[in-house]
Amino acid sequence: MNSNDGNAAAEPMAPTPNQTQVIDVKEMPWQQIAADVRCKVLYKDDSSGLSVVLFNFAPGATTPLHMHTGLECTYVLEGSLADHDSIVTAGNFAARIAGSVHQARAPQGSTHLVFFTKPVRNVDGQVTVFSAGSGAEKLAPR
Repeated sequence: MNSNDGNAAAEPMAPTPNQTQVIDVKEMPWQQIAADVRCKVLYKDDSSGLSVVLFNFAPGATTPLHMHTGLECTYVLEGSLADHDSIVTAGNFAARIAGSVHQARAPQGSTHLVFFTKPVRNVDGQVTVFSAGSGAEKLAPR
């Protein structure tokens, strides 16, 4: 494969050791962030604001009203998520634009994988503990 992307000074592509970090998600403990919400922070990059989080909402769980400061991409594995705008069922995907404000709920519960390109801010202005740049070393119940 040619690595030249139009840049004459492009370096040849070659695999290097230790460029992949594998996370044992099954063995990772769930972090309780509310009475009915838990998560596993799979990846956080404080410099870019990117985070990838696996969430598990108990039946009836509701998030605080919050704003996405960047793009949110959600894939629902089990159950469903709903808000004022949509219902996302298992096997489906939703993209929420930067600046979106909503309150998610999971009437029957939900397990979903979420990619955030920037931190999530609750209505009180606080950056959520699962967001990159939150400064939270350990997640704690609220």
